[in-house]
Amino acid sequence: MKQTPAAIVTGGSAGIGAEICRAMLDAGYDVISMARRAGEMSHPRLTHMQVDLLDEQATAQAAAEAVARHPVSHVIHNAGVIWPNLLPDVTQQELHGLTQIHLGAAISLVQAALPGMRERGFGRIVMMSSRGALGLPTRTAYSATKAGMIGMARTWALELAPHGITVNVVAPGPIQTDMFYDVIEAGSEREKQIANGIPVKRLGRSDDVARAVMFFSDPANSFITGQTLYVCGGASVSSITI
Repeated sequence: MKQTPAAIVTGGSAGIGAEICRAMLDAGYDVISMARRAGEMSHPRLTHMQVDLLDEQATAQAAAEAVARHPVSHVIHNAGVIWPNLLPDVTQQELHGLTQIHLGAAISLVQAALPGMRERGFGRIVMMSSRGALGLPTRTAYSATKAGMIGMARTWALELAPHGITVNVVAPGPIQTDMFYDVIEAGSEREKQIANGIPVKRLGRSDDVARAVMFFSDPANSFITGQTLYVCGGASVSSITI
């Protein structure tokens, strides 16, 4: 019996990740959500795997288990951490931690799924960067590792294109998630200022980002690879008025 293709979604327990899980389930995929805690969503085709992606060994083990149980056709690396600090206060531990969760975890997941993708001649890899990759105060380690995802995706796109595997990046701007509100107080003047500073005059929603992920995930979109799509309401475009 033919198995249903599966998608690994990291950080799938809440926010953008949970919305991506819903969209992939609606599209007919089995979904493996990898996160530090199990999400509240329940579905016959949804599997929760609790794993700390800051732990290199645990991540590699979870990836191996997922591909052993499912024909993984999609890897959507959405999980991330901000850890904001101005330059004088940035620590090497922060840089190493964000390198692992943003870059190292992606490498482990894709390395595990790659043999099956190559064998089937099909795969979709989508990584979640950030508008912050273009630079943002207090984001030294975050911006560096999120920018690194873009370079890594472009390299993988070249290597994997002959195998029917595309690799693309979604880079959100300010999105109404728990991670955003860990840094910006909900209902504060600062939140209003950020929204007013975005050309479309609102903060983004998780479904805005999920739709971009689904675009890159579509099997029909085989001629698009190595690209970065900013889902930011225009915040990645200069809007200086002279």
